[in-house]
Amino acid sequence: MTTALAVDVSRIQRRTVGILATGQVLSGVGFGATVSLGALLAADISGNDAFSGLATASVTLGAAICAIPLARMAARRGRRMALTLGNLLALVGIATVITAAGIRVFPLLLVGILMIGAGNAGNLQSRFAATDLASAKRRGRDLSVVVWATTVGGVVGPLLLTPGEAIGAVLGMPKNTGAYVFSLVAAALAFVLYLLALRPDPLKLAQQMESSGAAKAGLQVSVDQPRIARYAIFAVAGSHAVMASVMAMTPVHLAHMSPENVTTVVGITIALHVAGMYGLSPVFGILADRVGRVPVILLGQALLAAALIVAFFGSHSEGGVMAALILLGLGWSAATVAGSALLTEVTETSKRPKRQGISDSLMSLCAAIGAVLAGLVLAAVEYRGLALVAMGVVVAVIALSPLALRRQK
Repeated sequence: MTTALAVDVSRIQRRTVGILATGQVLSGVGFGATVSLGALLAADISGNDAFSGLATASVTLGAAICAIPLARMAARRGRRMALTLGNLLALVGIATVITAAGIRVFPLLLVGILMIGAGNAGNLQSRFAATDLASAKRRGRDLSVVVWATTVGGVVGPLLLTPGEAIGAVLGMPKNTGAYVFSLVAAALAFVLYLLALRPDPLKLAQQMESSGAAKAGLQVSVDQPRIARYAIFAVAGSHAVMASVMAMTPVHLAHMSPENVTTVVGITIALHVAGMYGLSPVFGILADRVGRVPVILLGQALLAAALIVAFFGSHSEGGVMAALILLGLGWSAATVAGSALLTEVTETSKRPKRQGISDSLMSLCAAIGAVLAGLVLAAVEYRGLALVAMGVVVAVIALSPLALRRQK
C-alpha cells in the first residue's frame, strides 16, 4: 500500500509541476510587459523621472499586501484557489493600467500596477506549490523547474513591446500599452488553467497525508528550525530588493542613453535580464540539492556583487548595462531557488504556508521600498551610485550566512 501511494504521489507531483510550469509561462508574459512598461508609463504620465520607481514599488507593494492573505487562503482552501484569485486580480489590474494610460491619471495607473503585483503574489506561490509533494532529494529541482518556466513568458513579454505598439496603434490604444493585449490573453488562459487543471490540490493532499500519518519520508521535516528559516527569508528578500531596485531604474537610465530607440533597447535588455533570472534556475536547483542551500545562496550573492560592479564601471555603455542586468538576474535566481528550498525544508508542513507568505510579503515589501528609494538615488547620484548603495545589502546577506551554516543539520 505504501509503495502504491508513493507511486501515485510521484505521478501527481509530476503532473502538478507541469501545470504550474505552464501557468508560469503564461503569467510571465503579463508580468514581463509590466516590468518593461511600468517605469516608462509612470515617468510619462507623471512628467517626472523621479516618480518612475513608483511603478516597480507599486507592483511589489501589491505582491507584499496580498502574499499573506493568499497564503492563508492556500492553507484553508488549497493552492488552486489562491493561484486562480491571483490571476483574476492581474486581469483587473491590466485593464486598469490601460484605462489610466488613456485618461492619463497617475494615481489610477499605480492602482492598476498594484493589482498586477497582487496577482504576482499568486505567481510567487507557484514555486512553493511545486514543493508541497516533492521529496527532499528533488525539492530544489522541482522548485527550480517552475521558476525556469517563467523564462519563456518573461523573455517573450518584453520582446512584445514593439509588435505590441503596432497592434495598440491599430486598436487605438494609449501609448506604451499595446503589449498589454498579449498580457490580457495570457492572464486569462492562466486563470482557466489553474481553475480547471490543478486537481488534486498539492497542498491539500500533503496536509491530508500528514494528518492521516500516510506522508512518506521526505515530504516533511522532523524538526522545525525557525532561525535558519529567518535567514532564508532574509536572503531571499535582500536579493530580491537588490535586483528590483536596480532593474526598476534601468529602463529610465537607458531611455536617457537612447531616447530615439527606447522601446527596442529596453525590451532587449529586460528580456536578457529575465532570461538570467529564470534560464539557469534548474542548474541552481540541482546544485542546491547536491551541495547545499546556503552555498548556493552565497553563489547568488557573488553574482549580484559582480553585477553591481559591472553596472558601476559600465553605466555609460548599453552593453555594460545589459551585462550587469544578466548577472543581476543570475544572482537573483541562485539566491531565490536555494533560499526558497531552504525555507521549505526547515519548516514543518503545517507552518509552511504562513512562513512562505511572510517570505513573499517581506521580499515584495523590501523591493517596493528599494524601488522608491532607487528613483531618488538615481536622481541624486546616478546609476553608478545606485549600484554602490545596493552592494550594502549583498554584504549583509553574506555576513549573516555563517549563522545558518553553523546551525544547519
